[in-house]
Amino acid sequence: MIPGPFSYHRPASVADAVKLLSTLGDEARPLAGGHSLVPMMKLRLATPEHLVDLHGIAGLKGIRRDGHKIVIGAMTTQHELLASDEIRQSLPILHETALLIADPQVRYRGTIGGNVANGDPGNDMPALMLVLGAFYRLEGPGGGRDIAASDFYQGAYFTALEPGEILTSISIPAGAAGHGYAYEKLKRKVGDYATAAAAVVLTMAGGKVATCAIGLTNLHETPLLATDAAKAVIGTSLDDATLGKAAAAAVAIMAPAADARGPVEYRKHVGGIMVTRALTRAAARAS
Repeated sequence: MIPGPFSYHRPASVADAVKLLSTLGDEARPLAGGHSLVPMMKLRLATPEHLVDLHGIAGLKGIRRDGHKIVIGAMTTQHELLASDEIRQSLPILHETALLIADPQVRYRGTIGGNVANGDPGNDMPALMLVLGAFYRLEGPGGGRDIAASDFYQGAYFTALEPGEILTSISIPAGAAGHGYAYEKLKRKVGDYATAAAAVVLTMAGGKVATCAIGLTNLHETPLLATDAAKAVIGTSLDDATLGKAAAAAVAIMAPAADARGPVEYRKHVGGIMVTRALTRAAARAS
C-alpha cells in the first residue's frame, strides 16, 4: 500500500501544466482530486514517474454563467458544486448527483474535472454530462479545443484527451424552465460506486413527455445515452407499459461487467429499475 517513487510538480498556470505534461510524456500524470489515481498508485496499478498537481492553478476553479450556459472550472470540487446557488437553480440534477458521490470527506477534495476526465465507467458525472449536452474545454500543446461529452469517452479509462492535454472547464446549457430531473443510484453502501445508475432530464407539455434524455452509469465500459429508451417515452404520459418499454430499451444496450456488485443479469435488471424510477421521479418534478 505504498506508492512507487515519483517526482512532484506544481505548475502555476495551465500553460505550465501543459508544457510539463508534454515534456515529460507518458510517464507523467495530472493530479486533480486524486481519488482514482492515488489508490491505484498505492496498489502499484499505476506507477507514474511524475505527478503534475493542478491545485496551484487558480484559473481552473469557479462556477459562472455565460449567457445560457453554466461554465464550471475543472478543479471545482463536488462540495463547491453543492454550495453553489447557480448550480442548485440552473442545474439541479448536478446538485443531486454530487450529493450521491461517495461521502463528505471525498466531496471536499474530489473535483468535477477529475470525475469526468479519467474515463472510469463507475464515475457518476460522465453519464450526466451526456444527458445535459455538456462540452469539455481541452488545452494542449496545439492550443485549445472544445469537444462534446458524447464524443469524449472511447472505452474504460480511454478518452479523447491527446498527449499533453488537460481538461480545463465544462460548459453546460442551463436547464429549461420547468424541466424534470432525477439521478437514481443503487449502491451497496455509502461511498461505493453504483451497481447501476440512471440520469433523466425531461420536459412535459399537456401531461405528455415533450423531450427526454436518459444516461446510464456503470452499465458499460463507457457512460451511455439510452437514446431508444428516451424515444420510447416521447409523446406518452409515462404509463406502466411505456415505462416497461423504456426500461427494456435501456437494458438492451447495457453490457456491465460481472464483479463484486453482482452478476451481469442482476446488474442489467436493476439498471432497468433505475431507469423506471428516474423517469417517474423526473416526470413528477416537471411543471
